[in-house]
Amino acid sequence: QVQLVESGGGPVQTGGSLRLSCAASGGRFSRYGVAWFRQAPGKEREFVAGMTWNGRETSYRDSLKGRFTISRDNAKNTIDLQMNSLNPEDTAIYYCAADTRYPYRGYVGRDYDCWGQGTQVTVSS
Repeated sequence: QVQLVESGGGPVQTGGSLRLSCAASGGRFSRYGVAWFRQAPGKEREFVAGMTWNGRETSYRDSLKGRFTISRDNAKNTIDLQMNSLNPEDTAIYYCAADTRYPYRGYVGRDYDCWGQGTQVTVSS
């Protein structure tokens, strides 16, 4: 079973950048699609970005295109999320996720079965 642990969250001012990282262990991480989600206070969890097992396909929430970039390093078993030009609306708990049900899937899904504990990102104005 894959375990995921996020890091890199914290406070940042409007216009700043953060890089989140997610470390995977305990499974064949390189076979699985991965993604980042976020949940703001009082709102539902929403998809941020995703990537296929081999990194060939990516998908982003429309409103975040151009500001956020997902990447993965299968040799290091990590998933990163580079976030630029942050604003207060980006304040949320950010979660990384993996889909271990469909290894080698060739597209980015929206449903995942393995989750990290989350890392808080707070953007102040």
